[in-house]
Amino acid sequence: MSDSRPNELSRRDLLKTTGTVAAATTLASLSSSVYAGEDNTIRVALVGCGGRGTGAAAQAMSVPDEQIKLVAMADVFDGKLSLSHNGLKAKFPEQVDVPEDRRFIGFDAYKEAMDSLRPGDVVILTTPPAFRWVQYTYAIEKGLNVFMEKPVTVDGPSTRKMLALNEKALAKNLKVGVGLMCRHSEARGQLFDRIQDGQLGDVLLIRAYRMLGPTGNTPVKPNPGELSDLQYQIKNFHGFLWLSGGAYSDFLIHNIDEGCWMKNDFPVEAIASGGRHYRGNDIDQNFDSYSTEYTFADGTKMMVEGRTLFGCYQDFSTYVHGSKGSAVCSQGGHFPAKSRIFQGQQMDNDKIAWAYPGDEPNPYQDEWNHLVNAIRNDLPYNEVERGAKSSLVTSMGRMAAHTGQRITYDEILNHEHEFAPGIDQLTLDSDSPLMPNAEGKYPVPQPGLITKREYQVI
Repeated sequence: MSDSRPNELSRRDLLKTTGTVAAATTLASLSSSVYAGEDNTIRVALVGCGGRGTGAAAQAMSVPDEQIKLVAMADVFDGKLSLSHNGLKAKFPEQVDVPEDRRFIGFDAYKEAMDSLRPGDVVILTTPPAFRWVQYTYAIEKGLNVFMEKPVTVDGPSTRKMLALNEKALAKNLKVGVGLMCRHSEARGQLFDRIQDGQLGDVLLIRAYRMLGPTGNTPVKPNPGELSDLQYQIKNFHGFLWLSGGAYSDFLIHNIDEGCWMKNDFPVEAIASGGRHYRGNDIDQNFDSYSTEYTFADGTKMMVEGRTLFGCYQDFSTYVHGSKGSAVCSQGGHFPAKSRIFQGQQMDNDKIAWAYPGDEPNPYQDEWNHLVNAIRNDLPYNEVERGAKSSLVTSMGRMAAHTGQRITYDEILNHEHEFAPGIDQLTLDSDSPLMPNAEGKYPVPQPGLITKREYQVI
């Protein structure tokens, strides 16, 4: 299950070729199947206009020495789209060209936005993860390059769908980036190279922490009734497992993914615990704390701790311990990573053996620089398989916590519980795939009581 990434550029190749982006824009020999448009402009459509989508669009238009325009936007909520458009237009007045007739609202809006593009253009998919495979299907049909946010799946059935879909994208030579931007961190990349070169010896233990206050819209209050159940859940998508995989999937995935990267493998099983604390009348499905032990095929452990409570000790870091020393993979958040290696297991400043020198490039921007570079130069570039595996491993740990059972990689991959069957048929007037009970509440996991699936539908 090692991550050989045959369809991706190596980090060294990316660094070597990124500097050629500007020169590549003038290569007349590149056909329109490689990049979009005879006018040499890559056109972008944004599907999902929340904070992360708006940020991704801004990073797309910030690729150095490039000709990139935002030409279409789509969302379920008009207010969110308008806010995003106004902010992007103010920042990129010459690159945002989205008139009223290319601002689309509704469940089919993603199709209309993609219909505004040409083959070889780029669509940004930043709606809640539940819709990822549905929208990726249409992007492939349209011959579009894609940037999609993490996680890319939320359960076993959607992972199987995504992996099968991606075979079609590979056959069409589409370039696809996944928003696990830590993989594009130069500091982490240098640490990875050093670990693979044996500077830590054998990797014995990985520790990852995201122990902060409530993040995003993970705690959800009762629906006041102004929106339908479906619309209210989408507005608060971090609170519902069918939409996002919940707090575990949407936030812990970065630490889990970078830990798997440092190990250069994916774990084969997980055991976990978690619980809810003094939640009052909150109606979301999340636990407030998660503690997971992942095991790799060679027996190496990765411990992942997540907590979203006020007033508690905070840590947002990933550490690696080896037989020859230890390392900080990241510390204090996603960026800067502050990666460094220590002699022995005590991470004291006087024992630093290596630290990333100078200022770190922003990985949120670098993931876009690398994607556009691959489009311009027609280089192999598809992060979906790795993104799907990282998403599945995250779901494996989440299910272990929610059921109280030992869950293996094969079990979660082949599990029959699809959180949102028929999601591709939803409309704004549809019932949600997860409806509340008469009190307006939703099922929460019950470890040890409900053991075959993560929650029982009311």
